[in-house]
Amino acid sequence: MTVHRSPFAVHSSHRSPFTIRRLGVVQYEPTWREMQSFTMSRTVDTPDELWQVEHPPVYTLGIAAKAEHLPRTANGIPLFKTDRGGQITYHGPGQIVIYTLLDLRRRNLGVRALVRKLERAVIELLEEYCIDANGREDAPGVYVAGAKIAALGLRVRKGCCYHGLSLNVDMDLTPFAAINPCGYPGLEVTQLRDLGVSDPGEVIADKLLARLASGI
Repeated sequence: MTVHRSPFAVHSSHRSPFTIRRLGVVQYEPTWREMQSFTMSRTVDTPDELWQVEHPPVYTLGIAAKAEHLPRTANGIPLFKTDRGGQITYHGPGQIVIYTLLDLRRRNLGVRALVRKLERAVIELLEEYCIDANGREDAPGVYVAGAKIAALGLRVRKGCCYHGLSLNVDMDLTPFAAINPCGYPGLEVTQLRDLGVSDPGEVIADKLLARLASGI
């Protein structure tokens, strides 16, 4: 199954070109398979891409996921074991997901440095809304007063990465209670709506895409 790509592609000239694609609401599995296909078929001349999507409710397991982190209740939400780093997380309506399909060699980036750049883009976005946020060396992601608001997970093949980050904006957080988010029992999660941000998701997504395109 092929992911439908938005015709509204935007290019950034920072370091090397980005193609930014806003794909709307798409199912998780075909999007993941499309990321794999894109990465394995790209050449040294393929522009890097940022895909901004929203997923219907889904749990995804990273390669480090453990049985004790699986959903504790049967809530009908599908679960996929993926090839990204990290543990278990939840995606659903009202969450911004941005997939970062990058040639790390061309950008002279290691995975750790990229993670810090992704976190920094989210932290700076939250600063626009007067929200104090931080990353954690022991647990990638972005946190507000100890509660996780953005999750990260990446996969590297042929010197290129895919998967990316998710930012909780205005969603039902209940499904997080059935798991150990990112493998941490009792980890609280939060979202922009609960922190007083009322901007539409499209506006927030555009701001985050701009920061990523200029900061990576």
